[in-house]
This record gives sequence, C-alpha cells and structure tokens, in this order.
Amino acid sequence: MKNAQCKKCLNKFYEKEIYTIQQFQYRKQPTYKWSVTYFDKLGISEWDSFCEKCILFYSEESEKEWKKQFKLFI
Repeated sequence: MKNAQCKKCLNKFYEKEIYTIQQFQYRKQPTYKWSVTYFDKLGISEWDSFCEKCILFYSEESEKEWKKQFKLFI
C-alpha cells in the first residue's frame, strides 16, 4: 500500500521506500550538523519523508550550497 508521501513532490510511495535527511549523516562533506541547519532553513526537519528522486535532488543542492558557502568550487 502506498501510504507515505514525499514532502517535496507530494507523490505517494511505499512506506519502506522512505528517505529522510538523516541519510546525510553518512557523508563526509558537508557535515551532518551543517546539513540539519541548512534543511531547517528550508523548513525541512530530520523526519520529513521524501521519495528517492527528491532526496537525491536535495543531496545535490545541499552539496552545491556547501561548496558555494565555503568557496570549494572544483
């Protein structure tokens, strides 16, 4: 049963396919603490649910913002 809903695109998906920004605690940069602060400014909490497509989008966007903020352009 599709009973979970992505906060960004509002598509419904299976509960076992839920992604949250807690996934980002495993990446080295940006740090998880920075990520939580960044997403908080966007109105996204650690427990908001996202589909795979949207969590990948936020992963890329947050990494771009972190590089921009710390002037680490490649």
